[in-house]
Amino acid sequence: MEYSVESLQRQLHHLRMSETSKELPSFLRKAESHSWTYQEFLREILSYEENRREEKMIEKHLKWAKFPYQKSLDEFDLKELPSLSKRQLRQLQELSWLDESFNLIFLGPPGVGKTHIAIGIGLEAIHKGHRVSFVSMGELIPLLKSEEYLRKSQLKMKRIREADLIIIDDLMYMAMDQNEANLFFHLINHLYERSSIILTSNKGPEEWGELIGDKGITTAILDRLLHRSEVVHFDGASHRIKYRESLFQAKSVQN
Repeated sequence: MEYSVESLQRQLHHLRMSETSKELPSFLRKAESHSWTYQEFLREILSYEENRREEKMIEKHLKWAKFPYQKSLDEFDLKELPSLSKRQLRQLQELSWLDESFNLIFLGPPGVGKTHIAIGIGLEAIHKGHRVSFVSMGELIPLLKSEEYLRKSQLKMKRIREADLIIIDDLMYMAMDQNEANLFFHLINHLYERSSIILTSNKGPEEWGELIGDKGITTAILDRLLHRSEVVHFDGASHRIKYRESLFQAKSVQN
């Protein structure tokens, strides 16, 4: 029985090998020109399918993560942050803490690179097969409050709860009312020892009670966040201020 290329492509597509199906004519030409054995041909198409599936999975997880921007750890200049050593950064990059459901708390003033490092770790995690979700505190509270009745919020919160790593940016930058504090506690309680969390904040845990308001809820949140965690202090001048562009400087150069 003879099989046309088109019929073979249909079979591959039916077997959910759609990427190989598209490239089959090219593989057949290469096999003929290079005199591939059956084993070589099979290895080539299976490797191609596997690599493309991995690439598509990474693309999907990057889309789901909702990073505000993508900057790798290699793009961060450690000279700007004396409080973090190369060895410490390497330990964070290895992600062994993620497998053990440890949390990371990045504390420091605005503009010192907390979010950049958090996103860089998130990118590393995605490329190593983990699901990651990024959300700012300013976005998280409205999501929690509207989850009951908004489909979009339900979908976003579902991805947050199912992620292996959740990055919550700018934690405690604003005060919460009783309902918001309760909702936040229930989220942290759900994630406790199921997922790892990276928190960035310019306020230390000792100040969080002032913004949460309820001492009991604050204690319960801290108990779960700090149980298995590493607190990293980011000291130094703001990168955004140091490298800001000045309108007046630019004009003086032009003149």
